[in-house]
Amino acid sequence: MSRLQQRFSELKAAGRKALIPYVTAGDPAPEHTVAIMHAAVAAGADVLELGVPFSDPMADGPVIQAACERALAHNVTLTDVLALVAEFRQQDNNTPVVLMGYCNPIEVHGYAQFAADAAAAGVDGVLTVDLPPEAGKEAFAAMRAAGLDPVFLVAPTSTPMRLQSICAEATGFVYYVSLKGVTGSAALDVGAVASKVEEIRNYTNLPVGVGFGISNGETAAAVSEAADAVIIGSAMIQALQAVAPTTEALVEATQTFLSEIRHAIDAK
Repeated sequence: MSRLQQRFSELKAAGRKALIPYVTAGDPAPEHTVAIMHAAVAAGADVLELGVPFSDPMADGPVIQAACERALAHNVTLTDVLALVAEFRQQDNNTPVVLMGYCNPIEVHGYAQFAADAAAAGVDGVLTVDLPPEAGKEAFAAMRAAGLDPVFLVAPTSTPMRLQSICAEATGFVYYVSLKGVTGSAALDVGAVASKVEEIRNYTNLPVGVGFGISNGETAAAVSEAADAVIIGSAMIQALQAVAPTTEALVEATQTFLSEIRHAIDAK
């Protein structure tokens, strides 16, 4: 059983919902990332989504785009991201880590080599935004062979036929993009989210996580009533942006922000 499967199984048995914060590796500087990851776990994160910096993050709004630019200014590469995961694993061998990024760095690294290196570093899942299941058979076969879970996005516009095809290929969990647009945009229609999550469950027994547009405890709690996991990215990055770029301040900001989200979810 993978770490992702184990964690979601434990949460289901406990009647709890997963909190999955997103941070961009290397933002605001590489030396802070592992401390932020550990702080997130201490504040109640169940799974970590670690962004691989990319120059054209097309699914991401201005907040995460800027985070990628800051990380790239420090020359953070995919190899560096894997090294950060390996460093995190020196103290935490239980919390699942999912890489979120785009195809180009993985393709340059080589699919089989990336899968082997990611597994060796302690990565559990990979969400490649611009590589749908039918276009990435070689990449996803290499990931599965290395024990990694390919995680796929489904959208508000996904048809029943599309949901069926995506869910048939997914492992780990299914990531529902809760709104039309990029990360951090628009207001969330929680009723519409709940309806779509229910539809997705017709095509998979995997946990369903919801992300994009979740910015506070109230919204996270409402979404958690329908979903198995709440994924929060832009608001997390903004919380880190608001403090001095020191490890101590970033750790405190991480714990303060996520503790409030965790409390709101658990109180439902």
